[in-house]
Formats: sequence, structure tokens, C-alpha cells
Amino acid sequence: MKKTPLLNAAISQVIASMGHGDTIVIGDAGLPAPQGVPVIDLALTQGIPDFMSVLRTVLSELQVEFHVVAEELAARSPALSAQIQALGLPQKQVAPHEAFKERARQARAFIRTGECTPYANIILGSGVVF
Repeated sequence: MKKTPLLNAAISQVIASMGHGDTIVIGDAGLPAPQGVPVIDLALTQGIPDFMSVLRTVLSELQVEFHVVAEELAARSPALSAQIQALGLPQKQVAPHEAFKERARQARAFIRTGECTPYANIILGSGVVF
């Protein structure tokens, strides 16, 4: 059994296969998954699993170089925006929600959570550990 917090085999496989600059999306229950991007659907019911738990767990294994959030997040979900900011992720990029969805089309995978907070979505760009 793995010793790290991330136990989901599909997510671990995606992270292990990511190269420098590849991206992965963690989305709320309502964000449409882009066609052609593999979906890892974790949603069980509203709020389970929540966005921040999934994000923190993914961050336990992924070296992040940049991240992207929707510009609407700060105004529509300020508490969640503050929680994300408190993680100290590098190189924050902000994009209008429609542009965010366009960028999500390039992701290696899309992780769907049960989160029902507006704009609870993030794109994580893979960095390198050296």
C-alpha cells in the first residue's frame, strides 16, 4: 500500500505520466468535462468529495509550476479563493470562466469532485523536481 496520501490509482497514474508543462484539472460537480480529456469522476453526492480535500491530496504528489483559476472565483466564492491562495501555489494565472474552459481542453485529465461551490475549479501545471 502507498505511504503517500493519494490512494486513487487513476490519479496517481496520471500524475506519474505528466511531463513539464502538462496540466490537470480539478473541477466542481458542474464544470463540463472537455471532450477527449479522460475524466476521473470522484463525485458521490453534493459536497463529497469536496474540492479542497481533492486539491490538497493531488498537491501531495504533483510538483506544480503554475495554476489557473477563473477570474469569477474571487467575487463569487471569496472563502474558497482565500483557501486556495493560502496554499501558496506558484504563478497564479487568472482567466475568464469561458477561457478557463478552453484551457481545460488541453489537460491530461479532468478530476470531477462533488463540490457545489461556484467556480471551484483549478488547472494545475506540472513542474519538475530538479
